[in-house]
Amino acid sequence: MRTFIGGHQAVSANDFVELALGTPVELWLGVEGESEEERAARLDAARDILADNPNLPDEVSRVAAEAIEVFAPELFNVIPLVRPAARRPRSRKGAAA
Repeated sequence: MRTFIGGHQAVSANDFVELALGTPVELWLGVEGESEEERAARLDAARDILADNPNLPDEVSRVAAEAIEVFAPELFNVIPLVRPAARRPRSRKGAAA
C-alpha cells in the first residue's frame, strides 16, 4: 500500500515528518560532517523559515505530541523482569580446612 500526502508519496518515517513540517529534518538537526559554512547557511535558512512561520514550533510540538500519543503503547511497552532469588552461601560441611 502506498501513502500519499498532498500529492507526495511518503515511503519512510522521515518522509512523513518532512511532509508534516514542510521542511526537511536535516534543516533543523544538521548532518554529520557539515562544515561551519554549511552549518551557518543551514541556520540562516532555518531563521528565515521561522520568521516566515512563527507558529512552526507549536506545530512541531503538536506533531510530536500526536506521534507520542499514537505510539506510546509501543514506546512504553515494558515487561518487568523476574528478579532471581538471592543466592545463599553453601555450607562447607565436610570440607577440609
